Amino acid sequence: MALDWYFLRVQVNREDRIRESMIKRLKQAGLEVHVPQIIVPTETFADHRQGKKRIQKRKLYPGYLMVQMDLSEQVWFALRETPGFGDFVGGHSVPTPAKPEDVEKVLAHMDASKDQPKVAVNFKKGDRVKIKTGAFENMDATVEEVHPEKGTLEVSVNIFGRATPMSLGYWEVELI
Repeated sequence: MALDWYFLRVQVNREDRIRESMIKRLKQAGLEVHVPQIIVPTETFADHRQGKKRIQKRKLYPGYLMVQMDLSEQVWFALRETPGFGDFVGGHSVPTPAKPEDVEKVLAHMDASKDQPKVAVNFKKGDRVKIKTGAFENMDATVEEVHPEKGTLEVSVNIFGRATPMSLGYWEVELI
């Protein structure tokens, strides 16, 4: 049994539900041994809201599933008949397996984000921000540097006519 990975197009925002439907359909047809994995590619990231760190998941490719399977006519039919199924990526008349290096890249990214969640930072150099906490609360500042791996910003605050640099967590400021 030759197992290859395929990317499937499905309805956006219904990936998890469609995945469950596919698993259920394959079990009913007795074909689950031919499809060991159906994955919704996601990444884990850390988000700070109101001073609290929250770990969240975000879809890497909204509207797509990764399926490892031994593609046969029965498996293809069971998947195609699942509500919400679009089509195979790269397949014109016959589905084309994904390149192993592409699959490895996606799986490695998913594993890396589980071990070390990325911090979601939505700021860039030159942005004007307002400080939300601390001694400089409600003062305006300019972003000088962004450190996404640490979740910090280097900002410049104008105090008594002089630019004063400071380091803040990105949750301590908001865009103006």
